[in-house]
Amino acid sequence: MKLNTNANGYIIIYSCLMVVIVAFLLAYVSSSLKPLQDVNVALDKKKQVLAALNIRDLSDSESEAKYAEVVKKDEAFALNSSDYKAGKLALYECEVKGEKKYVVPVYGMGLWGPIWGFVAVNDDCNTIYGAYFNHESETAGLGAEIKDSKAWQDKFIGKTIYGPDGTPVLKVVKSSELKNPQSEVDGVTGATLTSNGVSDMLLDGFAKYKELLNNKK
Repeated sequence: MKLNTNANGYIIIYSCLMVVIVAFLLAYVSSSLKPLQDVNVALDKKKQVLAALNIRDLSDSESEAKYAEVVKKDEAFALNSSDYKAGKLALYECEVKGEKKYVVPVYGMGLWGPIWGFVAVNDDCNTIYGAYFNHESETAGLGAEIKDSKAWQDKFIGKTIYGPDGTPVLKVVKSSELKNPQSEVDGVTGATLTSNGVSDMLLDGFAKYKELLNNKK
C-alpha cells in the first residue's frame, strides 16, 4: 500500500519525530559543550576579579596564571547572586605586590536588568583599591559605561567604605550633589537610574560584608 504523505496523520507523526530528533540533537550538543562553557565562565569571572585588582588586558593563559599567583583563597568561587541573596558571602583573599587585598563581589539591579561588580579593598578593610562593574543589558554609551569605562571605575580608587559609626558611606551621586569626595563618586552622565543601582548595590553589599571585613583587620 502506498504511503499517503499528504494525510494529516502522516504529517503529525512526521512533525513529532522531527521535534524529538531536533530536541535530542540540541540536548546532545548542549551537554557536549557544557564543560567548555563552564571553563569559559570561570575564566571570565577570574578576569573580573583581576580587573578589580587593577590587573587587566591579559591573555587567557596569562589571566589563569596571574589569578593563581595573586588570589590566595577563593573557597567560595562558585557562589553566585542567588547565594548572595541567601546570605552566603564570598571573599577573595589576595596579595598584590606584597600587599594584602580583599575582593568583595556585589550584586544589584540597573535600569534594564542585573548588574554586579567586584570591589578590591585594602588591608585596612575600609579603602577601595580597585573596582570592576558589569551588567546584563544596560544601554550602550549610557548605563553600559559602568562596564565599558575604566576611567569611571578608577574613580572608586581610594574612596572610603565605612563612616566613623561603621555604616557604609560609599555611594554614587549626581555631580551636583557631591558633598563628600572621600566616599562619593559622581555617576555616569545620562544614566541616573543605573548609577543609583550601583550606589544601592555598594551600600547593600558592604553592609552585608561589614562583619566579615572587620574580622580580617
